[in-house]
Amino acid sequence: MSLTATLSLLPYLFLAAGAVLALWLLMRFWQERQYRRRPYVAPSRNDWHQHFPAPTATLLHRVALLGDPGAVATDGTDPILQLLASWQQSTGPAGTVVILGDNVYPVGLPAPDSPARSAAEKRLTALLDAVGNFPGRVVLLSGNHDWNKGRPDGYEYLLRQEAYVAEHLPTALYLPQGGVPGPVTLPLADGVLLVVLNTQWWVQQGARPAADPKEPFRQLHQILEANRHQRVLVAGHHPLYSNAMHGGKFTAKQHVFPLTTVHKRAYVPLPLIGSLLPLYRKVVGAAEDMAHPRYRKMRRRLLRVLHQFPNVIYAAGHDHNLQYFERHGGHYLVSGAGSKTAFVQKGGTATFVHEHKGFFSVDFYDNGEVWLRTLEPASHQENSEVFRQRLVPGPVIAPPLVAPSIVKKPLLPA
Repeated sequence: MSLTATLSLLPYLFLAAGAVLALWLLMRFWQERQYRRRPYVAPSRNDWHQHFPAPTATLLHRVALLGDPGAVATDGTDPILQLLASWQQSTGPAGTVVILGDNVYPVGLPAPDSPARSAAEKRLTALLDAVGNFPGRVVLLSGNHDWNKGRPDGYEYLLRQEAYVAEHLPTALYLPQGGVPGPVTLPLADGVLLVVLNTQWWVQQGARPAADPKEPFRQLHQILEANRHQRVLVAGHHPLYSNAMHGGKFTAKQHVFPLTTVHKRAYVPLPLIGSLLPLYRKVVGAAEDMAHPRYRKMRRRLLRVLHQFPNVIYAAGHDHNLQYFERHGGHYLVSGAGSKTAFVQKGGTATFVHEHKGFFSVDFYDNGEVWLRTLEPASHQENSEVFRQRLVPGPVIAPPLVAPSIVKKPLLPA
């Protein structure tokens, strides 16, 4: 075929490709309409509502995992904070609230002279007030937004926020202290251990505390090996499995209106060209995406350790939805729906997903069982479960717990 003839066919080829893409997007849009904002449970777990903890088991400790609460309402009407208050009341001192990062949107806590400081303080204060009277423990992690969305000056933002929390809620633990990568260990109860990682350290640009990037994974392996017979919960901001945007999953609408991934109201139609942005974020990745080289390396190293220890629970936020995966004998949670929601694709390797505000509660019992409960504020009641599952069957024989390894660093003035 001559070059002229080939060139003459190009418009038809582009037209055919556009038609195929349009048909695919229409099918995707129709499929998404069938399940969006509805809880998805894998078929093998559809009988979840028939299963409960053993009636003879006594609750030993309970952990609320609340991620990305940085845009909570500050007028006392926030449904998530009301749900958390109900959880605290029913839990009492035998509990821990773990805030999984992105505590202040959009860019953490700005400098005192910044025009954005007042709004940021209100949001952070509302969050701290919500846990201020809780008789149990309160642990806060940092996320990419707390580090000024990962920008080079993000370390200053992190230290300001840590100092603000220390001043306004001195009983809380901001871990790991000083922005180091960790891991930090914190015993919660007999046979229950919390391990905290600062996953943002591996993807952060600019200044950050100096550390060997491989050493935290060696330390984590040592901690998990020494506590193999304990029930271990590892917390970090970034998920290791995700059916949502940071895992490369996008809606049909985002292919046509790609700028809505940046701002929900940016309805600028860019058909065909718009599909390049989801493709880029799935294959190359922005700094906060799993596909990005720094994130991908951190995730690979972390999974290499966690896959060696069955029944370890890893909890994260970052994606604004609720997800649960059971992989290689471990349990992986995404609990980032503390103040926003975003698309999450059903199916795949996920056991449960839901595009809805809420948080996970992990309940540890004296017979060794560990149960996951998904709580959502539909009725503003603590018992508004939409999914539960036993994660660890027990029994667990617990040796002495490891000592906490909290690193102290100087803080910038708030």
